[in-house]
Amino acid sequence: MNMKASIKGAIQARAANPDWWRGAVIYQVYPRSYQDSTGDGVGDLAGITQRLDHIASLGVDGVWISPFFKSPMKDFGYDVSDYRDVDPMFGSLADFDALVARAHELGLKVLIDLVLSHTSDQHPWFVESRAHRQNPKADWYVWAEAKPDGTPPNNWLSIFGGSAWQWDGGRMQYYLHNFLTSQPDLNFHCPEVQDELLGVAEFWLERGVDGFRLDTINFYVHDKQLRDNPPLDPALRNDHIAPAVNPYNWQDHIYSKNQPENLEFLERLRAVMKPYGAAAVGEVGDAQRGLEILGEYTRGEDRMQMCYAFELLSKNLPTAAYIAETMHKMEEVAAEGWACWAFSNHDVPRHMSRWHLSDAAARAYVVLMMCLRGSACLYQGEELGLPEADVAFEDLQDPYGIQFWPEFKGRDGCRTPMVWDGGVHGGFSHGNAARPWLPVAPEHLPKSVAEQEGDPDSMLEHYRRAVALRKAHEVLARGAQQIEAEGDLLVIRRTLEGREVLALFHLGEGEVVRDIDEGWSALDEARALGAVAPGEGRVTLGPWGFALMGR
Repeated sequence: MNMKASIKGAIQARAANPDWWRGAVIYQVYPRSYQDSTGDGVGDLAGITQRLDHIASLGVDGVWISPFFKSPMKDFGYDVSDYRDVDPMFGSLADFDALVARAHELGLKVLIDLVLSHTSDQHPWFVESRAHRQNPKADWYVWAEAKPDGTPPNNWLSIFGGSAWQWDGGRMQYYLHNFLTSQPDLNFHCPEVQDELLGVAEFWLERGVDGFRLDTINFYVHDKQLRDNPPLDPALRNDHIAPAVNPYNWQDHIYSKNQPENLEFLERLRAVMKPYGAAAVGEVGDAQRGLEILGEYTRGEDRMQMCYAFELLSKNLPTAAYIAETMHKMEEVAAEGWACWAFSNHDVPRHMSRWHLSDAAARAYVVLMMCLRGSACLYQGEELGLPEADVAFEDLQDPYGIQFWPEFKGRDGCRTPMVWDGGVHGGFSHGNAARPWLPVAPEHLPKSVAEQEGDPDSMLEHYRRAVALRKAHEVLARGAQQIEAEGDLLVIRRTLEGREVLALFHLGEGEVVRDIDEGWSALDEARALGAVAPGEGRVTLGPWGFALMGR
């Protein structure tokens, strides 16, 4: 089948099931660390294609691929210098086309990571914009005059530390950067910028992608008046999106992001996506209003389909009470919206280590995720039960970690290479290949895919069964939800068209006994997952025990 026919078939398949994303399970791949096919120590697109059978074996619906565009790699691909081409480090457009074709053969959707809020300072757009104040792209970025004393235009801070403004001696102005100084923010108040970015989205849709993960979706538009952010009450501070040592957490970011005009751009983007049946999941980076913004951005049929906030990516172990409270807040502020839940990703320490989970606790939590209303995202290596890798300072690559070391070690610990076997470099690179860009964690090798494959008691097999649970019961993917906490016991009730599922999770030590109504019986998949069978009118759960029932 040629490429055009393959893409047409994929669009038709999405059109036949336009809500394919609702309740979907998506697997995130960080390309630098998944599979090195060339021996240069860096993962690439051809390597991902080689490993798509593993991803498909998990039973997931799709794969989200972190950025692979041309980039100077100051932020490892999140600083884009060409939106319409593949960085040679990762391969070529032909490699990307082959990946999409193979994924579709396996029944996997492909979502790519679009970074629209900012570019690299080496992008031709910025090179032209900074050249002087009178050129066609002079206002494509956020430029502003210094205050009379030479200081930045306002008090906005960068997530990566320091002022969000960088002085440019050529234009004798400051430019805005919410992240690294080498990542200047695009000016979404400029219509030409929006038009060009919509064209980028269409370029990849024409190549057959099924949708997008939208980086920092609430950062696109800034306050045109450049007003100062007010201070945030210390009692309201948290470290959901920035480490506690970062003073970024001390401001209420009501002007530097979350602007109402953002919705207008999202509606334009959705209009571009609609003819392709594509879907998007947006990253909402806000420590105070994440769920509210999620609700705003996913409400109705004209904005994004899904967003994920950071509530379950938090540092602290999510207790039964916390999960119930989060879901109740969703019902309050985002009842018409749709969340995509994740425990781990490329920006936070792996949840096995972050929450200090035992094997039993980790198994309970992934089943719990499959029972929650919303879609779900799994991060590469999570299915192996990988802990956070301990990366020495001299091996660090992440500028964020280098900036805030040692209080914050950055994101390299969750980005170390995937382990496929117990050999040299864990099967990530060939035995005689260059040293991987980050060291393979020795403690990961005993947990490799090869070590777990075929073992019915392995974490890998447990993940497959957990995903299969959701796929077997549409009520878990799309149904309504009632959820309550009774001490350490989380009670989830899902309903859809007369079908009900009752899931009980004991998120703690000790034992809990709960009475249940008549008519509930264990789901067929429960025993293989290690669920407790209900007794006569009651369920007894030990530490991290769970029960799955239907009627």
